[in-house]
Amino acid sequence: MSAAATMTWHEDLATLVGDTGIRLPGAGGDAPAAANVAAVGAGWYGEEEEGRAEEGWVQQVKGFAESTAEMLRELGRGLWDVAAQSLAGAEDSELARRLKKRAAATGKRLSFMNEYLPEERDPVRCWLIVATVAFVTLLVLGAGSGDVTPVEPPKKIIINPPSASRIQLPDGRHLAYEEQGVSADRARFSLIAPHSFLSSRLAGIPGISASLLEEFGARLVTYDLPGFGESDPHPGRNLNSSALDMLHLADVLNIPDKFWVVGYSGGGMHAWSALRYIPDRIAGAAMFAPMANPYDSKMTKDERHKTWDRWSTKRKLMHILARRFPSILPLFYRRSFLSGKQGQPESWLSLSLGKKDKTLLEGPEFNAFWERNVAESVRQGDARPFVEEAVLQVSDWGFSLSDIQMQKKEDRGFFELIKSLFNQVEREWVGFLGPIHIWQGMDDRVVSPSVAEFVRRVVPGATVHKLLDEGHFSYFCFCNECHRQIFSTLFGIPQGPIDPAPQPSDVASELAEETTAPDNLTEQEQGTSSLI
Repeated sequence: MSAAATMTWHEDLATLVGDTGIRLPGAGGDAPAAANVAAVGAGWYGEEEEGRAEEGWVQQVKGFAESTAEMLRELGRGLWDVAAQSLAGAEDSELARRLKKRAAATGKRLSFMNEYLPEERDPVRCWLIVATVAFVTLLVLGAGSGDVTPVEPPKKIIINPPSASRIQLPDGRHLAYEEQGVSADRARFSLIAPHSFLSSRLAGIPGISASLLEEFGARLVTYDLPGFGESDPHPGRNLNSSALDMLHLADVLNIPDKFWVVGYSGGGMHAWSALRYIPDRIAGAAMFAPMANPYDSKMTKDERHKTWDRWSTKRKLMHILARRFPSILPLFYRRSFLSGKQGQPESWLSLSLGKKDKTLLEGPEFNAFWERNVAESVRQGDARPFVEEAVLQVSDWGFSLSDIQMQKKEDRGFFELIKSLFNQVEREWVGFLGPIHIWQGMDDRVVSPSVAEFVRRVVPGATVHKLLDEGHFSYFCFCNECHRQIFSTLFGIPQGPIDPAPQPSDVASELAEETTAPDNLTEQEQGTSSLI
């Protein structure tokens, strides 16, 4: 027993395999198999095995790891040789030529990503390393996902039966809308609010109270963008057609005079289009963290970088996909808000949120609103309207924000030009000259505060209200005091709704009632009245 206990693992292995007849260098011709294995061990590890009574587990693990690595290296070399021999001359085949063309085209489309690499790095080698690291990371995350504590499965999206009012547009499409506040004949102010991405007509101003609308005599109209909610799709739509949809909606709903436009977040894009294309029908604009085109021709490089400086990595990726590869977006959408299951806005929209926004989004009131609004937004289950909206946000809008308010160009002669050098004459402004109010949270990590600064630079008539410690949602959603401040800024002292003017038929009936004697008068009362 003592002899067996002092055997090394080489000697123990030799007793199992026996003598194979193979003699390695350093071993005698008649040496036992145990000596051969010991010689192999000494050759591999460079250790003095003689005189050692027992080998530690550290050396055993080290030896096993190094031998395994050597075997894998030899296996890789063998596979490489086999592949090289199999593909010899394949570069001249028709398949290889086609693959080369596709690879070249794909590489050209992806070449813009090389801008993110240091100049001295080889793009091919760098991106191969990046791809390998990403693959290994996914494997590690997948392997570790089995140990995650099970969570409650997400709730399914419940879509209610259609209930919206709809109008028919001149091109035959139907537009779904919803009204809040006072009726058309009693409205002192009318507001139209296009919604943002992954939203619907149910959003409007979230949490706005009916009593506040009544107090200011306001009528709020919201509608579904094409393909959202219950509105018909409009392939190939642009911001010009968006403004015209808003104009037709106002005409059909009997808004004879000007109306206010409300733009929140991505809905600000459609509000800007109304100021640009139908300025004569707009009384003013109320903007809340409105987005701007990050590729606006008037935006500087520094302003452009600040636009997405606070964005999450995933949102930057979605931005690049919408700009370069929009056909890939449906794959992401069907795994998130088009999957038929509920989810959180910061996950689905790839948002990073501040403290106040997180507190608001965790509340039951916002969650109930979010679930109802998203369910209506994805009612049709089609990814195309969402792709169109995402592409519109990062494409050429057809105008710059600086076109909303411009100084009128005048043809001046030589003497008028010389005179203007000595006399400062104010030039006439053209475009939309009404009030533009922008409320911007300084802790907004969805639409950077730098966007509001850019707007104020290119639209001189805009008034920016900076909100300290407020985020993207916290001031606009479910804040009664905030809504009162907004309406007071826009409309001044509340005066209530307008009393509708009486109709001629109503006046005639009232006069008839006053002049006709009631049947129940006594004869004495009738005689007295006749004497009078």
